[in-house]
Amino acid sequence: MAGGNAIRGSRVGAGPMGEAERGESAPRVVISYWCANRHETRPSFAQEPGLAIPETWDCPRCGLPAGQDEQNPPAAPKAEPYKTHLAYVKERRSEEEGAVILDEALDTLRQRGLIT
Repeated sequence: MAGGNAIRGSRVGAGPMGEAERGESAPRVVISYWCANRHETRPSFAQEPGLAIPETWDCPRCGLPAGQDEQNPPAAPKAEPYKTHLAYVKERRSEEEGAVILDEALDTLRQRGLIT
């Protein structure tokens, strides 16, 4: 194989990509965020007028919300326990209201002859 192809294994657009080919990158600003576990996250944002920097950022290590104040990071969200449908109903109705509704439903079933 004496005569090979010099560009073998290459494709269009392959090769070193310099700033001249891609254009100039936008100016960046790096902001530090801290979570309740004292993890520091440093995402970078484009420095453009009118672009708002978020107040909080999710910590990639533990998932807690992180804020920009190292001494006062945001508190971890409280996990609400699972509630059944009955628990939600009891929050909206008193025992007396529930008894009235049950009596009305039983009367309707008796009138239809479905229960005795």
